[in-house]
Amino acid sequence: MEETKGSKHAKGISRAQFLAGAAATGIAGAVGPAGQARATEARHGRGLRRRGVVYTVGAGETPGTAWSTRRMRHDIRAIRDDLHADTVDVTGDGVEHLTSTAAEAAERGLHVWLQPTLGDAPQRDILEHLAETGRFAERLRRQGASVDFSVGCEFWLFVPGILPGETVLDRIRHLQNGTVDWPRTLRRLAAFTAKAAKTGRSVFKGDLGYAAAQSIDDPDWSLFDIVGIDYYAHFEKPSDHVRELKRYLRWGKPLAITEFGTCAYAGAPETGGMGWDIVDHDKEPPEIKGNPVRSERVQAEYVGGLLDVFASMGLYAAMAFEFISADAPHRPDTPRLDLDMASYALTKVIKDRPDDPASDWHWEPKEAFRAVARRYGRHG
Repeated sequence: MEETKGSKHAKGISRAQFLAGAAATGIAGAVGPAGQARATEARHGRGLRRRGVVYTVGAGETPGTAWSTRRMRHDIRAIRDDLHADTVDVTGDGVEHLTSTAAEAAERGLHVWLQPTLGDAPQRDILEHLAETGRFAERLRRQGASVDFSVGCEFWLFVPGILPGETVLDRIRHLQNGTVDWPRTLRRLAAFTAKAAKTGRSVFKGDLGYAAAQSIDDPDWSLFDIVGIDYYAHFEKPSDHVRELKRYLRWGKPLAITEFGTCAYAGAPETGGMGWDIVDHDKEPPEIKGNPVRSERVQAEYVGGLLDVFASMGLYAAMAFEFISADAPHRPDTPRLDLDMASYALTKVIKDRPDDPASDWHWEPKEAFRAVARRYGRHG
């Protein structure tokens, strides 16, 4: 699954999964816009201005998926040359991994959306992590690299002290149980978002953004230059997606889809952001629940269809979620262990020795990879 942050590693559940779990509660908060900041064109005509993919940094959960500079460099080249992306969303925690990946992407001529996402740490540490990463982003920008800086994503869930609970899992339980004081939560969210934006502005002089959870948090977008939305909606008709997305254009600012995607099995798009919920993580090793039918075609059609919608609207950017999930290997020989079915990744991980946590591995493109590459190559 996606590499997680902090205490979430031990639970084997990804950041996107936590987002989806919260979305399933049906709770939506609204801070509301408070005017507009810098005059920035929201649309530039037909087609995406920036065509990207999310690349999560950090060490994996097993010895075989630990951080590797060699692998990162290989992946960045593939993102440019094979996926035909011109943008990479470098996200995760650990300043060294974030900055080395961002530097590699910039050196390869890619636009960088740099987004630190340290979670389950004291707010002071999160802001310091944000500032250090932002200073590096500013150095890249001054050296001529194309960089946007995002101060983070879904603060209400990942930053302690906004919702009750010491960890993300605790906060998810409060959401599911309905034990949340939303007026207090929204006040705390607004206060921390303002601190993060102020910190970002103090170290980075380019365009500033934030990645909000669709239909859950609605920050004060006057604090930012770019509206960022993690988008996991399911509609039967493209026009319904257009209607939903137009809500985020009302601030007159560029709209970046900072995450979108689905999993590789029949029916996954209908689950919205809950596609991951076919894995029983209480088992060792984790295994697939029920009898879902693997279908890379379903994933490819959903991702490709959304890209067509985004391009038709002339949005600023779209970042497919995600390039790789190293800890969700593909097991064609054993469907109940085929964790890649529950992965949003465009690639599938193939281990040399499937039952060995320290095994070497490689990735292969899924049909969704090819669907994205065709569109990015055509519009590039």
